[in-house]
Amino acid sequence: MRKKNLLLNELIRICHRVAKSKGWWDTERNDGELIALMHSELSEALEAMRNHKDREAIAEELADCCIRIFDYCGARGIDLERALLKKINYNKTRPYRHGKKF
Repeated sequence: MRKKNLLLNELIRICHRVAKSKGWWDTERNDGELIALMHSELSEALEAMRNHKDREAIAEELADCCIRIFDYCGARGIDLERALLKKINYNKTRPYRHGKKF
């Protein structure tokens, strides 16, 4: 793996700091609820696609999902950057389509 790039971890810190400043962490939050909120942003991106919205609208929903994921990682101390790099390197070793039909 390469030397740690601070961009992703900095985005995680920023997203969590903003969420905290807006009151979203005044009380402890439920992990299941937080995962469901991430999922809802992906559903909104899918709806934007189904409704033939432009790429900017789709990108905005995907950005919302990233923000929720980054906020969660910031709150729970998850090193997402490290996990992403590890997973990317692992996926490079996998067979074509990971041996699956779909």
